[in-house]
Amino acid sequence: MSDLRAFVGDLLERSGAIVEPSESQELAVLAPPSIQEQMGWPEFVRLGFGPERSHDAVAVGLEGDWMDRLAVLLRDNGRWSERELRLDGDTPVPQDLQRVLDHALDLPNAICRLRGVAETRARCLILTFRYTAVSDEKREGLIWLSFNTGTGANIDDLLEKLQPALAQMPQGGPPDPATELAAGPRWSGADIEARVRPLLDCRIREEIEPFLRAMQRRLARDCDRVHAYHDGLYRAAAKRLAALSGAAGEREEADRRRETMRLEAIEREHRAKLDDLRRNYALRVTVDWVQALELYVPVQRFEVLVRRRKGERLIQLDWHAAIKAAEAPLCEAGLGRERVRLVCDDKLHLTEFAAQDACSSCGKPFCRACFPAACPRCDSVQLTNFKGSERA
Repeated sequence: MSDLRAFVGDLLERSGAIVEPSESQELAVLAPPSIQEQMGWPEFVRLGFGPERSHDAVAVGLEGDWMDRLAVLLRDNGRWSERELRLDGDTPVPQDLQRVLDHALDLPNAICRLRGVAETRARCLILTFRYTAVSDEKREGLIWLSFNTGTGANIDDLLEKLQPALAQMPQGGPPDPATELAAGPRWSGADIEARVRPLLDCRIREEIEPFLRAMQRRLARDCDRVHAYHDGLYRAAAKRLAALSGAAGEREEADRRRETMRLEAIEREHRAKLDDLRRNYALRVTVDWVQALELYVPVQRFEVLVRRRKGERLIQLDWHAAIKAAEAPLCEAGLGRERVRLVCDDKLHLTEFAAQDACSSCGKPFCRACFPAACPRCDSVQLTNFKGSERA
């Protein structure tokens, strides 16, 4: 709650209010007309952030609609920001360069050689998304995706280490012009979307998998309950109809029509109840972009020569000095969440294993980075959609 109080106080001051904190986890706020109108407050209001507060204080917490109300004041401020992570002294160099390279690069069908190492700055694009999954229950969560825009690598595995390092370095601030120049050009919106969309889809599916399994168990339980109830009614009505099958007379004929109509009504009600369950358990997932941070970090950039048969190409790989770890190599087809890469024969693309699988139609293997749309031999469109981008 102290963090929430500090955030609300800072937000109100930036919006033009006069804020005075007290020792009792409260804020005394003198609000300008714009905040009074947006928040529905009088000119002077006292906000309480703890279990004990003054009798006239407005209780502020994470529950209810407070986050939505504060978002009105925040608007789009802070949605896209820049920060440079600075180290004291020179950027360190790893002691055993070849060992770092061997750990970072795993190429089962190619060899690599270190050509050189140079100190530079890298731009790490960190994107935050909020997902909401709604069925008979609701599940919300945040997902972070991160990329090195200089090498094109996915650095999600390093993000957990970068965030604490950033929090412990208050000297970080906006980047210098020289740092921005060294980091190279930014990715365009199309490049960001091409990299983010398949990875975000995969991450959300993983996040809601337990929620989806629990929902399916509840749906199966309710379907079984509805079926058992109507099955009992149907069997009873069918039994009565069978007993009347051999009887003659107007009364018996009326009874047969009544039981036949009862069976039809039970079937209609059963279908209607199942339709209600389908609507109640229908899963709706929405994803919203929350924030983007361009984090400039000091790195040692490895220049690596990759050889496959008679071909060779140069790739770049960054060793992050702040956390003393190397990023995963570039992945040009697939999600790039693992470190193992295959190198294709034609253009020496670095891909995941699945991106060089055999065609589902003709059975011939091919590189999805070279031919992303269809198999080059039989023109069969592949169901698996591999997307990748080397560099913007």
